[in-house]
Amino acid sequence: MMQSVDIAIIGGGMVGLTLAAALADTDLRIAVIEGHLPDPELTPLPDVRVSALSRASERILRRVGAWQGMAERRISPYQQMDVWEQDSFAQISFDAASLAQPDLGHIVENRVIQLALLDKVNAQPNVTMIAPVRCQQLALGEREAWLTLDNGQSLTAKLVVGADGANSWVRRQIDIPLTHWDYGHHAIVASIRCEESHGRTARQIFTPDGPLAFLPLSEPDLCSIVWSVSPQKAEDLMALDVDSFSHQLSAAFDCRLGVCRLEGERQVVPLKMRYARDFVSDRVALIGDAAHTIHPLAGQGVNLGLLDAASLAETVSLLWRQDKDIGAHQHLRYFERWRKAEAAKMIAAMQAFRELFAGTHPAKKLIRDVGLLLVNHAPGAKDQLMRRALGLTGELPALARAE
Repeated sequence: MMQSVDIAIIGGGMVGLTLAAALADTDLRIAVIEGHLPDPELTPLPDVRVSALSRASERILRRVGAWQGMAERRISPYQQMDVWEQDSFAQISFDAASLAQPDLGHIVENRVIQLALLDKVNAQPNVTMIAPVRCQQLALGEREAWLTLDNGQSLTAKLVVGADGANSWVRRQIDIPLTHWDYGHHAIVASIRCEESHGRTARQIFTPDGPLAFLPLSEPDLCSIVWSVSPQKAEDLMALDVDSFSHQLSAAFDCRLGVCRLEGERQVVPLKMRYARDFVSDRVALIGDAAHTIHPLAGQGVNLGLLDAASLAETVSLLWRQDKDIGAHQHLRYFERWRKAEAAKMIAAMQAFRELFAGTHPAKKLIRDVGLLLVNHAPGAKDQLMRRALGLTGELPALARAE
């Protein structure tokens, strides 16, 4: 049987579900197609895949009605951030009070965000959740797109949205090229029990091997780490037993929280920059990791994706109210220019940050150490950096703006 919808969202992760939830107050008919549904039962130990949500992301998730479901499960606000370089005199610190903010963000498990959004979307009368199912074929016509699913079902849609991750099936079907490069790093993610309390402070150290972040979780002595190292170093670290891994981790972190110990599993993720040449074409739009991926050193990847979702919802809602074709390339060009510019700025900033802290040449090390000290003692510059990271500046969609 052929089902007809206005929007087919391929990917029921955080970004795809945020788009669906942001369209709750419209009469658009939406289908969300997802190949794997998360386990609704959380374990006592948090998942190793977490996100650092900015204020802009918090506003979006509050306004689409998902924040309460997240808070009822598990979220971890943090009030401070410390950044320093190993074997160096330089460091920079940020705190919420100096910005007149209640916190600097929240560390939340990706599954917690997804589950809260699923609760919201499953209650929406204008959304049909089709899962666990995968797409098999995509064909584009002048006025609609046709999708064939692996359960034999078929759909037509005015707009197909690829929210299906870095290896996007949708992006491959329409042959959108990528600008990409390998960061030469793999990220090890894990939960770590610390000897000392994290004090609701996010910490990041730049080592000769790469950046290492300790992100505070809901328990006072539990942190989530993102440890970026070379592929060979990552392989070596993953092969260590728990005691040896914990010892090397504590040393790399300058024992800032005392002796640390691995809790639960470790995962390793190759790090690559991806930037789709086109974010939209006739009948198709890309959002989140399907459109761009960046280095996790500033934790901005998911925040970019949630802003994509809110921006596309705003664009499509306006087109719908104006009785315009929501899948026409010409009508989606504004969204594309908007989000490509924001993604390009973030990619450039992350690359500059990486290159600044790469290498151990004494002259380069002195320059960056002096630079960090200067920024740390220049409140205007430091506050501007943090306001940008919080999503308090820039061209924001309405869902992310202050009231």
